[in-house]
Formats: sequence, C-alpha cells, structure tokens
Amino acid sequence: SLPGLLLLTSFLLHVEEGHASPTRLVCDNRLIQKYIGEAKDMEKRAGQCQALPALSCPTVLPLVDFSLQQWKSKSNETKRREILCDLALLVGAVVGAQGQVTQECGAKQLSQLYQHANSFLLLLQTFSWEAGPWEPGCSPRSMEQTHVTVIFLTYRQLVQGKLRFFFHDLARDLCK
Repeated sequence: SLPGLLLLTSFLLHVEEGHASPTRLVCDNRLIQKYIGEAKDMEKRAGQCQALPALSCPTVLPLVDFSLQQWKSKSNETKRREILCDLALLVGAVVGAQGQVTQECGAKQLSQLYQHANSFLLLLQTFSWEAGPWEPGCSPRSMEQTHVTVIFLTYRQLVQGKLRFFFHDLARDLCK
C-alpha cells in the first residue's frame, strides 16, 4: 500500500551505515499526526465492514495503556523495546486474524493494518542507542480478544499513545 511504502521510503532515506537516523522522521511532527490519522481511518473503515465475524480462535493483543508519569522515567531504549514488544504482539494478532477473516472488507483492512504495523516494527528495530539489535522474546501485558475491531483500536491507541510520545521524546533530544 502507498502509506506503508511511504513510511518505508522515508525510513530508507535516513539509513546511515546500517543504523537508521530517526532525526528527520521524528523532527517533523506532521508525520506522526499523519500516522495517527491513518490509524483512525483504518479503525473507522474496519468498523464499517458489514458483519465482521467474531474470531473462533481468540487473538492475543498487547495492553497499550500507560502511565505518563512512569513513561517519562524510562530511557528511550526502554521505551523503544516496549513499543517493539507491543508491535510484535500486534502484528502476530493481525496475522492470526487474517487467517480467520475471509470477508473481503475485513481482509482488506487487516492487510493494510499489517503493512502499517509491520513497517513501524521494522523501522524501530533499526533504531539503536544501546548495545545490540532488538531481540524478540519480551512478554508485554496482554489480553485475548475475539473482536476484529479491537485489533484496530489497539493499533490506534499504540500510535496515538506510546509511539507519539516516544517520537516526541526523541524529537526533544534530536531536533535542536
């Protein structure tokens, strides 16, 4: 999809010697606002799909709510790893739901959501401040869910919450 390609392109333009420089990506506040808008649009379109069935096999979603007080006390690397855990679980949930949703509208929205969430996952894996690349194997707080629309809600909350604040924190350090 075009938005996924745009995210990947803007990311690839800023790769320096194997490590992404998040500077341009986070310094332009309009970008994160664009991604929030896209997340809201996907959620709205998924809600408009007719008769989306409940998932017969529940999917596991990250709980993405957070305390701003606690969030501010974490290092950028800790925040990045937490978001990566949430995104990895979310991408897995989307893949699980894709295997169960055959209805065209729902399948199309899930495919778009997969592209967006996976682009952010790949993007954040390349950012590194501390030793070594991201290692999967984290266990974020999670919940089982049978409603497809909650997957979209979770993605929007993640982009609107942790990801937006993470980009804001990075911008404070990088965009002087």
